[in-house]
Amino acid sequence: MASRNSLGDLRVLKVLTCLTTEHDLRLVVVAGLICFAACFTAFRLYSRMRGATGVVRAAWLLLTGLVSGSGVWATHFIAMVAYDPGLKTGYSPSGTLLSLMISVMFMAGGFAVASAQRTRTNDFAGGLILGMGIAAMHYTGMSAFVTQGFVQWEQATVAASVLLGVCGAALALTVGGRARTLLKQLGGGAILTVGVCALHFVGMGAITIVPDPAIVVPEQMLSGAILTLAVTSITGMIILGGLGAVAIESQTSRSALDRIRRLANAAYEGIIVVQDGLINDANAAFCELAGVELDTLLGTPVSNLLTFDTEAPTREGVRREGALQPVDGGRQIPIEVFSRLMDDGARRETSGLTVLAVRDLRERRSAEEKIRYLAEHDGLTGLPNRNSLQSRLAAALDRVEASGESLSLVCIDLDHFKEANDLHGHLAGDALLVETARRLQDSVTAPSFAARLGGDEFIVVQIAAGDQPGAAAELAGHLLEALSVPASYEGQELAMGASLGVSLFPDDGRTAEALLANADMALYRAKESGRGAYRFFKREMDESIRERRTMARELRQSIIDEDLVVHYQPLATASDGVVCGFEALVRWNHPVRGMIPPLEFIPIAEENGLITQLGEWVLRRACADAVTWERPLRIAVNLSPLQLNQPNLSTVVHEILIQTGLAPKRLELEVTESALFKDYQRALDNLRRLKALGVRIAMDDFGTGFSSLSTLQSFPFDKIKIDKSFVENIHRHDRATVIVRAVLGLGRSLDIPCVAEGVETQEQIDFLRGEDCAELQGYAIGRPAPVDTLSAWTLASVAAAAPKKRKAASTKTEEVPAKEAKAADRDAA
Repeated sequence: MASRNSLGDLRVLKVLTCLTTEHDLRLVVVAGLICFAACFTAFRLYSRMRGATGVVRAAWLLLTGLVSGSGVWATHFIAMVAYDPGLKTGYSPSGTLLSLMISVMFMAGGFAVASAQRTRTNDFAGGLILGMGIAAMHYTGMSAFVTQGFVQWEQATVAASVLLGVCGAALALTVGGRARTLLKQLGGGAILTVGVCALHFVGMGAITIVPDPAIVVPEQMLSGAILTLAVTSITGMIILGGLGAVAIESQTSRSALDRIRRLANAAYEGIIVVQDGLINDANAAFCELAGVELDTLLGTPVSNLLTFDTEAPTREGVRREGALQPVDGGRQIPIEVFSRLMDDGARRETSGLTVLAVRDLRERRSAEEKIRYLAEHDGLTGLPNRNSLQSRLAAALDRVEASGESLSLVCIDLDHFKEANDLHGHLAGDALLVETARRLQDSVTAPSFAARLGGDEFIVVQIAAGDQPGAAAELAGHLLEALSVPASYEGQELAMGASLGVSLFPDDGRTAEALLANADMALYRAKESGRGAYRFFKREMDESIRERRTMARELRQSIIDEDLVVHYQPLATASDGVVCGFEALVRWNHPVRGMIPPLEFIPIAEENGLITQLGEWVLRRACADAVTWERPLRIAVNLSPLQLNQPNLSTVVHEILIQTGLAPKRLELEVTESALFKDYQRALDNLRRLKALGVRIAMDDFGTGFSSLSTLQSFPFDKIKIDKSFVENIHRHDRATVIVRAVLGLGRSLDIPCVAEGVETQEQIDFLRGEDCAELQGYAIGRPAPVDTLSAWTLASVAAAAPKKRKAASTKTEEVPAKEAKAADRDAA
């Protein structure tokens, strides 16, 4: 091992000695600079070559090979001139020329392989070819070297030189082959330069010249003349490269013109030039429309191809629609033609040239047909939509009136659609709708048909010759069976099922509207009965549905007409019983039914989307009433879940405060924890905006919802309201007492005042006062009452009388079994 290391050291020393003592270092530097300039230029040219195609690419490749090959060859030649073994030397012209040819061919081949595909493998393979070419050039050039002596080669050093050259070239092409920036191209050129120089000078260190006076070196040019030859050769190569660049640039310009021509021919619209009614010229798009070559079109009368709905478009800017008859006799093509007079350098009025732009209208007509189809059909399932249903149902009614056939209308609602949407996503829901439509279409035959109303609601109109309701019952049973089979979606089985409502013509209605409405009410009954069933419309069973719909309509009108009233229930401080505010509770004074309790109309408002409008009205009314009070008492208003998640909630509250003139600190908005969790982040964002306005926020019904302490941590509530279900069981149930005491302790720890709801007895008051409860609310303090009865509390002169009033109210309350009234008042919140 030691001998091998010593041998390696001797070889390295020999190479260094050869470079420093047997070479003219000035010429070595010149050779290195020429090598770097050639390698860097080659990488610049190579980057242009990779973006070209065809002849242009081949020209760039040739230029890259010439520049890099001649540069590497010049490096070798100048470095050989720099070599001085102390003996007379010379060079064989044929060997020198052969080495140049090898250099250019291998360099061009390496770059060609590397650019064939943009992969690292191609870069590495191209680098190997470059390295082998450099080695072949070097040792072919060395075979042309003649001196007075025998040249002996050290094979291991020769192999090392070849390996260095190959590695350097491969690394250079791998690093800089796909470089777009100047810096990376400089890096690639530098690495290739190092590889070339390493191969040359290590290879020179591999030779040993044994002098032999008997060998005569033929007369050759001196080293200075040879250097002149090398520089002249390099200059010639540069000139050749310049000529190549000019040729390439010229070809590139011609290619650009061809591309512009191709772009013009690729225009969507056909273009023809007409002179004296004959086609003078046309682009490729029109030739394609006409189905004929340009040479055949020239001189053809334009009237042979184009026909117009009105007069031919010969005037400037005229637009006409017509048809183009292809020469091959195919179907006519609907077209739109624009005309423009052409300025060909002659006077326009005498040139006689008109340019016609011919637009193919087949796609537009197809789109119009599709639009018409989509206007009448559901885009997802392809079934007739609501608009189409109305017209088709009306036509079906006219048919059965005339023919005596029977007609039934089946309203269908999917039972598991929401479950599929929630668990598997909207794509699964869409798949269920499509599968439902397919099964419905398979279940009916013309003239019966199926349609989609929207969402998961479908309609089947049956026209049959059989008697009703037998035929409708048979169809409904078949539909239930067909829609009960699970559907397959992405390897999973999705549960399916449906509820059906059926109405019959003419028993349940003679118009489309009546049949649809009655089938919908029958569907409602089917859902109430447990789903997965069908029900026929029966008038006596659906009076309650009509009643609820009537009430919803009247409630909507009452909100508009402000027939609703707001009652106010007082809140008092626990320590002294002084009234400190009121909670607003809405009541509906119906003109016919009288006072309707909140338990009846609040659910109807929620079902029909009126709760937001109702809540905004109550908030506006309560703020307007509170402004009239002499004492600056707080007014508490409940927010429904829908209100709490409105994006513009803070804007609405701000506008109401400005319009009514109520100070924000007097307004207290109560929210339940369950309302927060519908859209937690949006709700918290809304509460923070309200808080920024100066409005107070109270957590209502604490203890009945999630009771999550994280909610109290996420938002700084101004008040916690303990639900009445706990307060009314104080001293009745130990657990309720412990819970109330714990919530009050939590409030004290968080520095959040607590309000006890549903306070009815003096015993409860004493307990809550002893536990440092901040405020009390309930019949023991006062019942909800109209605004005009609140003067006993709102006038400044009677503020001190609150304890006596509280005691009297407490005595009165104990005489009233108020369980039902309490529930109504609380739900009104």
